[in-house]
Order: sequence, then structure tokens, then C-alpha cells
Amino acid sequence: MSAARVKAVLVAVLMALSFAGAAAWRPTIRLADSRPRIELETLFPRQFGDWTVDQRMPVQLVSPDTQAMLDKIYNQTLSRTYVNSKGDRIMLSVAYGGDQSDATRAHRPEVCYPAQGFQILSGSVGSLPVSGQTIQVRRLVAGLGARNEPITYWITVGDKVAVSGTQQKLAQLSYSTRGVVPDGMLVRVSSIDADNAAAFALQERFVGELSAALASERRPLVIGRPGT
Repeated sequence: MSAARVKAVLVAVLMALSFAGAAAWRPTIRLADSRPRIELETLFPRQFGDWTVDQRMPVQLVSPDTQAMLDKIYNQTLSRTYVNSKGDRIMLSVAYGGDQSDATRAHRPEVCYPAQGFQILSGSVGSLPVSGQTIQVRRLVAGLGARNEPITYWITVGDKVAVSGTQQKLAQLSYSTRGVVPDGMLVRVSSIDADNAAAFALQERFVGELSAALASERRPLVIGRPGT
């Protein structure tokens, strides 16, 4: 057998082994199947603490085209506006997907807002104390004309919180090495306020009260599990 033929055979064998390894590595267990059925409408309470859903202000946080795209990516989405006794309003947007693999990467506000004409004026990573643990969040300020909208959001991959693409990849990898396809959630709160500091402080209080109102067995899906 000529050297060229030997090389061709070796390449073919290596390719076959590569394909076999990829198939064996592919996760087959869906984390979502091990959880009780997720219903965002009931998972997130309509009233808690001093907050209640504002029935007078139905909220459409994304354009119809963007919403149609989200409906293809995620199993469920939820948009609400909450109001407290002082008249403060917080917009809540949640998207849940049963498969947080590369095929359904979370739709980040950095992409979603500019697609609707907003300009991202600033962005930073911060921490949020919720229910006895601290989670990483991303804070943005989006602007459209005279509208100034501070935003706080985070993403869960399974029971892990991720705020960067790298963190998402690592979280996905940690599940895939166990043969598990993680579910996940994007949680975003925002408010229309010219005072960014005051808006972020209000959002922190809102998230803290919301987290405390969640059923304890469901909380890790929304804010991650401590120590993960």
C-alpha cells in the first residue's frame, strides 16, 4: 500500500472516530424533564410585598418581529408591569427555554434593545443580594429619545447563573459532560427613570422581594443555586 493510500486510510479512521466520539458526547438527558412543569404565569406571583400587577398598563417590551423570534426560541415568555403604593413601576420580562444549548442561546438585551431602535448608553456587571445568596447581574442603561431605561438582567443555565457568553458556555459544558441538556431562563427588570442610581436601587429591592415570594423549590430555576 502506497504512503498516500495509508495516509488516506488513517484520515478516514480518525474522522470516523471523531464522529463516533461526538455522538457519544452528545447530551441526551433533558434537565427540564426532571422538573415539575414550568408555568411562568403561576411561577411568578401577580402580587407580593407592596407590588401588584398594573392591569391598566399592558406591557409590550419587544416588537412583534422580535416576539415572534423569541416564541421560536423559548417555550414560554412572560411580560408584566408591577406597581407599588408609591406609584413606582417595574417592568418584568422572563423567557424560559427547555434547551439552553447553542441552538437556543439566550436573547440578550444588548441585542434586543438596539434592534428596536434603542441605544445602549452604558453597561456593567454587578451583584445582587437575594434570598440569602448573591448573584451576578448585568446592568445596562438604554435610551430612545427622551426615554431613559435602566435595566437589570441575568440568565440561568440549569441551576447556574451566567451573565457573560463565556459563563454560559462553561455552564453548558458542565452539564453536557454529564450528558445533560440544561434548561434556562432570562430574567429582566427595567424601569423608565432619568435617575439611574435610584432606578437600580429600586430594581434591587423589587428583585429581592420577588425572590422571597417564589416557591422555595422553584427558586433555583430563577436565581440559581447557592455555590454553583
